[in-house]
Parts: sequence; structure tokens; C-alpha cells
Amino acid sequence: MASRYFPHTPDDVRRMLGVCGASSLADLYSDVPDSLLLNRSYDLPPSMSEPEVKAWFDAAFARCTPLTCFAGAGAYDHYTPAVIPAITSRSEFLTAYTPYQPEISQGTLQYIFEYQSMMASLTGLDVSNASMYDGATATAEAMIMAVNAARKKRRVLVSATINPAVAAVVNTYARYQNIAVEVIPQHDGVTDREALREMLGAGDVAGVIAQTPNYYGIIEDFDGWADEIHAVKALFIINAPALPLAVLKTPGEWGADIAVGDAQSLGMPLSYGGPYLGYMTARQSLIRKLPGRIVGATTDDRGQRVFVLTLQAREQHIRREKATSNICSNQGIMTLHAAMYMALMGAKGLRDVNSLSASAAHELARRLEATGKIKLSHPHKPFLNEFKVTIADGYDTAGILDALREAGILGGVAIDEREMIIACTETRTEAEIELYVSTVNNL
Repeated sequence: MASRYFPHTPDDVRRMLGVCGASSLADLYSDVPDSLLLNRSYDLPPSMSEPEVKAWFDAAFARCTPLTCFAGAGAYDHYTPAVIPAITSRSEFLTAYTPYQPEISQGTLQYIFEYQSMMASLTGLDVSNASMYDGATATAEAMIMAVNAARKKRRVLVSATINPAVAAVVNTYARYQNIAVEVIPQHDGVTDREALREMLGAGDVAGVIAQTPNYYGIIEDFDGWADEIHAVKALFIINAPALPLAVLKTPGEWGADIAVGDAQSLGMPLSYGGPYLGYMTARQSLIRKLPGRIVGATTDDRGQRVFVLTLQAREQHIRREKATSNICSNQGIMTLHAAMYMALMGAKGLRDVNSLSASAAHELARRLEATGKIKLSHPHKPFLNEFKVTIADGYDTAGILDALREAGILGGVAIDEREMIIACTETRTEAEIELYVSTVNNL
């Protein structure tokens, strides 16, 4: 009996290679440089029966010790309401990725439309796509949008306080797009405003990218930025995790042209790094530059409200390599997850999650400072649920994180030997905070 769980047989492989016109697997991968090939056998156990495979994985899972997460730096341990995985795991949602036929895809198109509407509201901007793979690639795509909008200008300024992982992706994209990326220095944990003015004055700037809350958890003040950036005919791009926008001043209120970031904070499990969801919203004038899907609402010949893909001339199934939109699948399952989370929580629920997270973070910061072994690196800067700390003399980041790990705690994200970032969410309890503080106190 045929089974989708069985691996390919040697005959299956031979026939597939024949269709590809390759004589062997080595021939199939002949264009891949040797330096990128594994060149050794897989480190796999011997073949096993199905019960043996299950027992092997059960034993492997039993050796894993879950850690209470106080790490952040772009990925946060928020609670996922049980109804979300219950619905997203249904086959009609789990496999519905490409709604090219609107007459049979109204459900998919509707939740994408609702996602776009809520993200536009959350960021205070006019239009939203659906969506990018993660916040880093969304930021890089926003950089390309700024350059395309500026036409001849190919210089982009990026704040030193954005997440280094995001900066790395931006630099990679820029390298192959012939875009010059320059870093705006930081001072006391925030973007140096005077340095920004000088760099804008040098001319030839297509866009400016900054983040709030920034990599150190600090809520940056962008008052007046938009006027100065727009005065040199550049675009202002704000990167922000999605959840804090429910309580902070929105990118639209700051005068940003594009808002990007990761929507993982909208109740998406950490899952060893994904899948996540990169959101992107913009002013109406930039709608034709947006990559990713855009779903619109209209009426059919009977006057009923219906949903359709709009601006399809941007997409790869029409324009191929010249397309602006090159994102297919992520507008499916992860936008549904985000839309369900925002709809379930509502405005009050989103504020409550932020309030609980902030209360836990400020309580932990206060109590850690009282130990004398950890202090806030930027004590006079506002933060929400994440903060940067400096380790006292006689201790180091590695030693503190190792001690916390022994206590069952993932204590934060190390920056260097003396600094790290700590985050709290609504899932952190008083008992967990007490364990964290007592572990540090007992060093």
C-alpha cells in the first residue's frame, strides 16, 4: 500500500534523476561548489521500525530541559491562545497559500484583508502588505523601496541601535543591490541626532532606518526626524516589533513613510527561530512599490462584498523576474495567526499584555540592581519590556548566564563579556522573577 510517509526508493530516485536529465545525485548538484557540500556521511542512527523511531525521539525529548525564557532581542516568549493552533491546523487553512482564484479563495482572502487592516491600524499607516518572511527581510525590502522611490540616490542611513541581525541582512541585500549603507552612531543607547543631521546634510540619502524599542530595549524619541528626513527628499523607515505598537506612539504618528518589523510578538511560538512574520506598512503613495500580497475589498455583480488580489501586475506569476512581489507562502498561515491573535485580544487585550510585560521587566530590573551585581546600562532611558544591563566587577556575562541555566532559566542575550539584554513578557511569573534574582544574589 502506498504511503506518503515512506522515503524515496532507489528506483524512485533513478526515475526522478532521469526526468531531470542527470545521471546521479552528484551530477544533479554539480553546480554547487565543493566548499558548500557536506562531503561526509549523515550522522544518523541505523534504520528502525516506526515504534523504534517514536521511542528514539521520545528519549531524545526527555533529555531536553525546557528553560524559562528571559531572552529577547527580537524574539519573545508570549502566550499563544489555544484557539489559534486549533484553527490554523485545520486543512482548509494549513494548505491554502496561493489565492489566485478569488471565487474559491474568499476565506483566505478575507483573513489576509483583515490582517492588513489591523496592521495598518497598529502602525498608523495607510496600507499593509501580506507579508514578508521576517522582520529582517522586511527591513531590507524597505531599504530597496526607498532607493527605488529616490531613483538616482543609493545611500541609506541605518541607526547603530537596530538589531545587529537585522543590520546584517540589510547589509547583505545592499551589497547585491549596489546600495551604500552608512551607520548613524549611537550615544548613550540611542541614535545620535546630531550625527544624523550631519549625515543628512552630506546629501544623496534615499532613506533612514531606525528602530524603537531599539536593540537595547530603549524607546527612542523620533520627534522632528520626519521633517528633517523629508527635507532632503528621503524616506523615513521605522523598524518596531509589532506588539509594543499597541501602546507606543505609532510610526505613522512619528511621520514615518514605511513601518517594518517582526510580528512574532503577536503570540507566535519561538519554535527554534520560526516561522515568523515580517510586516510592512506604508503611506498610500508607496503602494505600488510594496512587495508582498495586497488584498482588496470590492463588490460582485450581485452587490455582495468580496475580496480580491489587487495590483497583480507587481507579482511574479505575471511579471516573473521583473516583479516587485516575490513573497508567496508567508501571507498564508502566519498572517492568519497574527490576524487571529489581534482579533482575539482586541485593543484592550494588547494593552494588557504590554502592561503585564512592562511591569515584570521593571520589577526584575529594580530587584537585579538591588543585588549590586547587575545594573541598568542606561538608567535614565525609558524601556518597555526589555532592558540592557552591565555586569559588576568580579562577574561576567557567561558566568551569570551559566548559573541561571543551571537554575532552569534562559537568562538573556549576551552582548559581550560585561553586557547583556534581558526581556520579560506577560508569561513571566513572580516566582520565576524571584528565582532569577535569588540565583544572581547567590553567586
